[in-house]
Amino acid sequence: MQDEREKTGLDHVDRARAQWTKELPDLDTAPMDVLGRIYRISRLVTPSIEATFASHGLDRGEFDVVATLRRSGAPYRLTPTELYRALMIASGSLTHRLGRLEKAGLVKRVPSDNDGRSLAVQLTDDGILRAEAAFREDMANEAAAIAAFDPDKKRQLTQLLRELAAVVEASLAKAE
Repeated sequence: MQDEREKTGLDHVDRARAQWTKELPDLDTAPMDVLGRIYRISRLVTPSIEATFASHGLDRGEFDVVATLRRSGAPYRLTPTELYRALMIASGSLTHRLGRLEKAGLVKRVPSDNDGRSLAVQLTDDGILRAEAAFREDMANEAAAIAAFDPDKKRQLTQLLRELAAVVEASLAKAE
């Protein structure tokens, strides 16, 4: 694929757009230039990210929970409501993940600081170590994946993606 891209200057998205243009000439496929490439990049890196988490005994959803708790700062504790809002998932999905993580000894339920009637979720010492190790390895792998990309272009792309995320979030919020 790299050879074909070097010869033609076209990537997967360019070729897909050309095919769609031939089949549906009345349809503007320009959004694929941005969102199609973002999706493709995500699909390309997902297997290595998931393999990294699996090597630490976590699936992606479980990693999201322990990472959210770890980056929240000491004492690495959040209420289930704070967790599912941060993760943008349904509370039922969180309950299932928490059950698996608790069984694995990575989180524990502790009395909430704010409400003595409810339980918060806190990382155990093993959970802290596992979250950190998985995140460090993931960041090393992701850094290696983009190492050949020009640093100035990375900064530009970061800013553009930040702006794009804001536009997409605002557009989706308006649609609700």
